[in-house]
Amino acid sequence: MKALPFPCIRPVPEHAAEVAALPYDVFDRAEAAAYVAGHPLSFLNIDRPETQFDPEHDMYAPEVYARGAELLRERIEDGTFVEDKNLAYYIYQLAWEGRVQTGIACVCAVDDYEQGVIKRHELTREDKERDRIEHIEALGCQTGPIFLTYRDQPVLDMIVGAAKTSTPLYDSTDEAGVRQTVWEVARRDAVDALHAMLGQIPCAYIADGHHRAASAVKVAQRMREQAKAEGMYTGKEPFNYFLSVLFPASQLTILPYNRVVADRNGLDTHELLEALSGTGFGIIEATGPVEPSERGVFGMFTDGTWYELHGDMRDAVSAVASLDVSILQDHILAPILGIDDPRTDPRISFVGGIRGTDELEARAGKNGIAFTLCATGIDQLLTIADAGEVMPPKSTWFEPKLRSGLFIHRIAK
Repeated sequence: MKALPFPCIRPVPEHAAEVAALPYDVFDRAEAAAYVAGHPLSFLNIDRPETQFDPEHDMYAPEVYARGAELLRERIEDGTFVEDKNLAYYIYQLAWEGRVQTGIACVCAVDDYEQGVIKRHELTREDKERDRIEHIEALGCQTGPIFLTYRDQPVLDMIVGAAKTSTPLYDSTDEAGVRQTVWEVARRDAVDALHAMLGQIPCAYIADGHHRAASAVKVAQRMREQAKAEGMYTGKEPFNYFLSVLFPASQLTILPYNRVVADRNGLDTHELLEALSGTGFGIIEATGPVEPSERGVFGMFTDGTWYELHGDMRDAVSAVASLDVSILQDHILAPILGIDDPRTDPRISFVGGIRGTDELEARAGKNGIAFTLCATGIDQLLTIADAGEVMPPKSTWFEPKLRSGLFIHRIAK
């Protein structure tokens, strides 16, 4: 791993709590607009600049991204953000519901991504990449950190623990109940120690942020080609690195990533249950919401009733095929409900486990179907990424989410 300290654009301590925002893709357009209306300093204003326009305005128009860049400049000029010139790492701790995860904010090499040292487990969509590419290019900055994980390194844990004995730069609890604490590591000996230990990590894995990572890499590739054409490329430019936070795998929490299908594909409830039984699923009518805690068990809500489905089909030939999200896709969504490509089919939507079953019921309504699953395990993610395989879309929902706006990496003036 090549994970370096960097000069960070960051909020001043008195505004950090107001600035820190959930990732841009957690919100739909209406939710984002409603949130920023009551949070003028939230980074979501910059991350989702269409919120500054009428709801009918094209959210991908050039002037929208330009407004995001203008807002960032304004926040630097008015003192909400400071451009810290120190080459520093940042220790970023999130505590939520009795669990604590502590990561290192840094910049990671684009070359490591391209060469597979930073491993992926999910495909990306060009339209989503294009949005973040436009955002990065307009701002000249990477604003959303890539959530990376690595297999635990005890010595690195000790160095991080020592850094946490100093006075925090930020320490606040947000409206979601997540306590966020940040320590700056700028003293040269401490920076060198972290740099040396990060260099011992053989590989890292993208936990969350595949689109942000792919977008940052594509921007870097464009800027490289331009610099080379001008005879100015050195390999040390900031665009050769992307903003990241690295966490030990053992500290992470994955929640289920549930599914809602808009209709029953022409089947009534009886026909649907018969089709499921014929595919090999055991079916039990439940008295309330089903939230599976073991693999091979699924919850299904349709026509006002919850069912518990049992389908232990893990004798698959690959690690991906044995995932519950794959079993659901391969044995129910595709053959029975006609969802052949969940990445592009408009009939399916994905709901993070943090949102609860009430939202699933509301989205399914009278004619749709909601499915609940057991969460994918971190061990499964690492195994699949090591094998070079790709999970179905929306297989993992990590909590707590990294906040945007606390760390910004400038790659161009």
